[in-house]
Amino acid sequence: MKSQSKSIHHIQLISCLFLLAATFMNCTNQQQTQKTEVTPYEVTNQGAWCWFADPRAIHHQNEDGSINKSYIGYIDIHGNIKATQHDFNSGKSQEVLIRSYFQPDDHNNPTFLILPDNRVMIFYSRHTDEPCFYYRISTKAGDITSLGQEMKIPTKYNTTYPSPFILSDDPSHFYICWRGISWHPTIAKFTIPSSDDKTSCVWGPYQMVQSTASRPYAKYASNGKDKIVMAYTTGHPDPTMPNYLYYNYIDVNTLELKDIKGKVLSKIGEELYHVAATPDYQQSFPDAVVDAGSMRNWLWQVVLDENENPAIAMVTINEDKSLHDYYYAKWSGQSWQKTFLSNAGGHFHQSPNIEKCYSGGMAIDDQKLNEVYCSVPVNGKHGKVYEIVRYVLDNAGEVSLTDTITKDSELNNVRPYIVSKRGNSPLKLSWMYGNYYDWIVSNVRPLAFCTSIRADYDVKREISSNGAVVLHYDDVQKDEVERKFSFETLHKFTIQLEATLDTSNFFGDILSNASFSYGIDKNSMKPYVKLQDQNLYLSTNVLGNSDVWKLKPRSTGGIWWDVAPYKNISLMIRYSDNELKTYINGAIDQVIPLNNMEIHDIRINDLVQNIYALNVFSN
Repeated sequence: MKSQSKSIHHIQLISCLFLLAATFMNCTNQQQTQKTEVTPYEVTNQGAWCWFADPRAIHHQNEDGSINKSYIGYIDIHGNIKATQHDFNSGKSQEVLIRSYFQPDDHNNPTFLILPDNRVMIFYSRHTDEPCFYYRISTKAGDITSLGQEMKIPTKYNTTYPSPFILSDDPSHFYICWRGISWHPTIAKFTIPSSDDKTSCVWGPYQMVQSTASRPYAKYASNGKDKIVMAYTTGHPDPTMPNYLYYNYIDVNTLELKDIKGKVLSKIGEELYHVAATPDYQQSFPDAVVDAGSMRNWLWQVVLDENENPAIAMVTINEDKSLHDYYYAKWSGQSWQKTFLSNAGGHFHQSPNIEKCYSGGMAIDDQKLNEVYCSVPVNGKHGKVYEIVRYVLDNAGEVSLTDTITKDSELNNVRPYIVSKRGNSPLKLSWMYGNYYDWIVSNVRPLAFCTSIRADYDVKREISSNGAVVLHYDDVQKDEVERKFSFETLHKFTIQLEATLDTSNFFGDILSNASFSYGIDKNSMKPYVKLQDQNLYLSTNVLGNSDVWKLKPRSTGGIWWDVAPYKNISLMIRYSDNELKTYINGAIDQVIPLNNMEIHDIRINDLVQNIYALNVFSN
C-alpha cells in the first residue's frame, strides 16, 4: 500500500510539473503577442509625406525647459505645405501654413532643423524639377507660428528630399544631403543662417556615389558629432533587380566617404565612388554592402545605437512585386545580422498599375533600436486593412514580441514615423491614415494622397475664441444693404469670417476698420494687413491653392500652373498680447507685432460676395 501511495504521489507530482510547465509556456506564448491598441488622434485631416526627406517630425526641448515642443510637417493635395506645432508647456497645438500653392506632390513634405539659437529652420523643395531649396526660419526661438520670409537656396541641379544636419564638430555650419546631381546622393555645406535668415554655400554640391542604376535611394542619419551615415540602394526597385543595399558614412572633418570599418572609399568633391549590384563589386567592397540578395531591396530608415552601430529598416520585394517582406538589419560590430519581421503584402495603395514597390512602411524607434513599427495588412472587421504593428527584438536579434498598435481600422495606416529627438515626450509615433492613389495630383488621379495624419498623442487644437460675442451676422442671400457694423471698443479681439469671394476681381480689401484693413494684393494674390498709417504687411503665401494641377497631365515637368484663387474662404484675425495673427482656413499665416491696437467697427467690402458667418469676439 505504501509503495502504491508513493507511486500515486509520484504521478501526481509529475502531473503538477507538466501542468506548471504548460501554464508557463501558455503565459510565455501570450507574452509573444500583445494588443496595446494606441488610441489614434488626428493631427490634421489633410496631410501626407514621402519617406526619404527627414526629419519630417522633430521634438525640441532647450536646457531650461522653456521650449518643449514637437513639430510635425506634411503637404496636402491642394499644395499647402503645413506643420502642426504642439507646446507641451501650454498644452496647445497650432497649425501653420508654411507655403501655399506648391507642387501638390507628397515628395515635397517639409523637414526641420533646430539652429544653435533655438530658431527652427524649415526646408522644402519641388520633386526633382527645380534647381533650388526653399526655406523659412522662425522669428522666435522654438516657435514656428511666426516665420520669416520665404528664402531660396539656388543649386546647379534639381533637388528632392532635403535632409539637414548640424554636427558638434562644426557648429557654425549645417549640411544638407539630398537627391541631386544626376539623381544621385548629393551633399553641400552651408553657413548657419544670420539674424536676417541668410545663408551661403561653403562647398558643394558634391555628388557622392555613382551607381550603375539611374536613381539610388538614400536614407541618412548622424552621430551628432562628426559623421553623417548613409544607407542606399543601387537604384529604384521598380526597374532594378537585384537591387543591393549599401552602407557608407561621411567624415565631415576629412570629407571622406568610408565603409563601415573606416576604409576610405573616396574623397568627396574630388572623385566619385562607383557602386554596382554585382558579385565582383561585393567581393571588392565587402564592408560597403549590407545586403546583396537577388531581390528588389528598398529601405525605410537608418539609425545609430550608442556605439554608433547602425540598424536599417529594409524591405525585400519579389520579381513581380507582389510579395514584400520586412527585415531589420543590424551591424554586430563584425557583420550584418538580418532578421525577418513580417510579410508586408504587396503595394498598399488603391492604384493597381503604378508604384508596386510602395510598401506600407517601417520605422525604427531611435531610442529603442530593438523596436520596429511596421504597416502590415491585417484581416479585421473592415476586411484586409494595413495596421501598425510593433516588433520587439531580443538580444539575439530574434523577434520576441509582436504588439498590435492599431486595430479594426476602416482605412489604411501607413508610413509610420518616430518623432526625431523626442526625449521624454509622450508624442512618439505618427503616420498617414486613409486612401492613397498617387504621389502627385493630376487629371489621372486627382485624389492622389488624400490622407490624414494621425499620432499616438492628442495634439488638441488651439481654441478659436474664448470671449463674448459682440457681433454675429450672415447674409447668405447678399442683401444690398451696406455691411458696416459698430460695437464697443475692443483692445483684444477675434474676427471670424466664413464667406465666398469674387474670383473675377480678386484684389482689394476684404474687410476694414478704423485701425487696419485686410485684403488681397492685386499683383501677387497675397493677403495683406494694411494699417491706417499705411504700413503694409504682405504675406508670403497666396490666397489660393494648387487645384489646377487636378486638370493637368501627370508630370514633374517644372511648370507652375496658375493659382486657383479661393472661392470659399475661412478667415480669422486675432489680436492679443501685442500680436495680430491671421489664419487662412484654420492655419496661421501671419504674426505681426503691433502695440496698442483697438477696433470698434468693421466693414465687409465688395470683394466678399456672400457671408455665411461673421463673428467678432471680445477675447
